[in-house]
Amino acid sequence: MTATSTQAAQSGAAATGAAEGALHSRPEPRPAANVAELVGYTLAQLGVGHVFGVVGSGNFVVTNALRRHGVPFTAARHEGGAATMADAYGRMSGKVGVVSTHQGCGLTNAATGIGEAAKSRTPMIVLTADTAASAIRSNFKIDQDGLARSIGAVAERIHSPHSAVADTVRAYRTAVNERRTVVLSLPTDIQAAPVPEGTSAVIGRLEAPQTVRPNADAVARLAGLIRAAQRPVFVAGRGARGAGEEIAALAEASGALVATSAVAHGLFNGDPFNLGISGGFSSPFTAATIADADLVVGWGCALNMWTMRHGSLISADAKVVQVDVEDAALGANRPVDLGVLGDCAETAAAVLEELQSAVHRASGLRTPETAARIVAESRWNDVETTDLSTGEAIDPRVLSRELDKILPMGRIVSVDSGNFMGYPSAYLSVPDEYGFCFTQAFQSIGLGLYTALGAAIARPDRLPVLGAGDGGFLMSISELETAVREQIPLVAIVYNDSAYGAEVHHFDADEEDLQVVKFPQTDIASIARGYGAEAVTVRTEEDLAAVAGWVSGPREKPLVIDARIASDGGAWWLAEAFKGH
Repeated sequence: MTATSTQAAQSGAAATGAAEGALHSRPEPRPAANVAELVGYTLAQLGVGHVFGVVGSGNFVVTNALRRHGVPFTAARHEGGAATMADAYGRMSGKVGVVSTHQGCGLTNAATGIGEAAKSRTPMIVLTADTAASAIRSNFKIDQDGLARSIGAVAERIHSPHSAVADTVRAYRTAVNERRTVVLSLPTDIQAAPVPEGTSAVIGRLEAPQTVRPNADAVARLAGLIRAAQRPVFVAGRGARGAGEEIAALAEASGALVATSAVAHGLFNGDPFNLGISGGFSSPFTAATIADADLVVGWGCALNMWTMRHGSLISADAKVVQVDVEDAALGANRPVDLGVLGDCAETAAAVLEELQSAVHRASGLRTPETAARIVAESRWNDVETTDLSTGEAIDPRVLSRELDKILPMGRIVSVDSGNFMGYPSAYLSVPDEYGFCFTQAFQSIGLGLYTALGAAIARPDRLPVLGAGDGGFLMSISELETAVREQIPLVAIVYNDSAYGAEVHHFDADEEDLQVVKFPQTDIASIARGYGAEAVTVRTEEDLAAVAGWVSGPREKPLVIDARIASDGGAWWLAEAFKGH
């Protein structure tokens, strides 16, 4: 999940719309009275899609300027929630999300969410107030540029009233063209300054980012490796979103099976030779098939320890190819036999043309027998497991399998971090690559609820579904009020084991030491009702009837499922993941 495998916000028509701006859909401008209003209007003209934030004195004017010029605003209960909402919104909508914060403490509150977005290379603008240069003793004063750089974001600022428009455009272009999270600081003294006479308030359309075309030699070498392969497998990451058709066509011509990293889950839905997720969430059949490949091609995929299970999914004899738009990504996580610098769609189309220029008989693994095994064994839902349920707690696999049947397929699934996270990721089906939002580059718990809300706002046509642990959900529960207030029909599945399960199951510690990560049972359903949500406590399969009732009803309020889960003794995927700690 590195920088170069995160082109989601730049793929397809949505990205083109974001890059070209949205002048035709914004209200007619009114004269900006000050620089804060000018910056808000400029961002609106550039085409930012939605602003999330907590408003204080430092960002009050600029936030309202964005609103007045047609950019929708969602008031979060904490800046950390706002940052991840904007991140998820950008990943799922293809538009640039904006986070609006007060100077100093507002920005530090958002730091974890900004760090996640920066690590994932989500195009995003953090529009933050800053103290005036003369306010050296202000309680709010911190080194905002230094903070931004320390968590991987690009530090930009409004330097003067005369440069305000140019500074704003530069920040936006950096976010879109370089796929970066940009912290744009707006000092309070400059905000209040009048707009210089003669300043233009009209921004021309920006060109969409240009695609990177691979050179002919790289195309020929990749085609040669495909011709020589007997068991090729293509693994696509977020950088391949928007290139699914081209990669699938090449895979068919190559005899290759296809799979995805977790963040691109759903990309090859409907392909009979789709193995599903590669990595810790793989079914036993999928993992064994990828590990047996003699050629692995990563398309916009980092091929990191999560996707390749610390390299165990790549055999010693396999050739490895990586296709990416950034040279620094090629071979960054493991040695590769060929690194191709190029856009995934452009590269796949060029290699297909090269293959078709000569006789190429591709059978590979695309046989009726393989297709039948994929149907029967590639998804965990179809793998038989021992039911661990008791009268007081439900097996998390049974819970997830049954919810997959109950919840409508028109869904967008978001997942928090923790011992539980493999269950919603592996068991809940998604309609396509825009049906799964996985903000896990920073591996922070507590981002799941924020993620689900941002994804829901990006795709209001889909049912938002959250998979979270009790620890992460309680950490972020204030934003449940946001879901209620915004009337978002969220289904929050809380895998409740009254503990930080990852630490309980995977630390080599005695029972006394583990008391620091175990807690008394919390009635999450009652707390959720206090926020105005609907809620149900689930201990058995029969209790899920209430979920089916909510699905068939008007869905006017979020539904929180307080699922008391049986111990799995430590999730299969997390045991693998902890090898990297």
